[in-house]
Amino acid sequence: MATTTLDPTDIALLKMLQTDASLTSKELSYKLNKSIATIHERVKRLKEQGYIQRVVAILDRKKINKSLIAFSQVLLNDHTAETLTTFEKEIIKFPEVMECFQMTGMFDFLLRIATSDMEEYHHFYRKLGTLPKITSVQSFFVLSETKSNTEYPL
Repeated sequence: MATTTLDPTDIALLKMLQTDASLTSKELSYKLNKSIATIHERVKRLKEQGYIQRVVAILDRKKINKSLIAFSQVLLNDHTAETLTTFEKEIIKFPEVMECFQMTGMFDFLLRIATSDMEEYHHFYRKLGTLPKITSVQSFFVLSETKSNTEYPL
């Protein structure tokens, strides 16, 4: 389905759902002064068009014992399509990897890693080292978190 331009109601819906995706069509319709059916159809359309990719619960990482966060820069020894694709296919299998970005600049990939402690990170680091074509890995550990947001400004 073709993507359409967002109108003010669509933008308001997306803002509210980014803040609290558990809001019901009834609650959204009340806040936006629209009918429940209208809101339901708009949310359905926004999902079909890919504006809403998925609806998730954001967990408190400390309560689930994932309090050590590391950002790891990975440098590969070549940049062929095969090497990049192989790395991407393998890295997504690691449950510790929360995010993986291919980057420009001095390294090829930036990983956000969540583990319970340094021992678990060390185990992850050894698994990472088994992947082919890695030249170096440099990791940085989070001391404190000033801001963590999942909402995009609209």
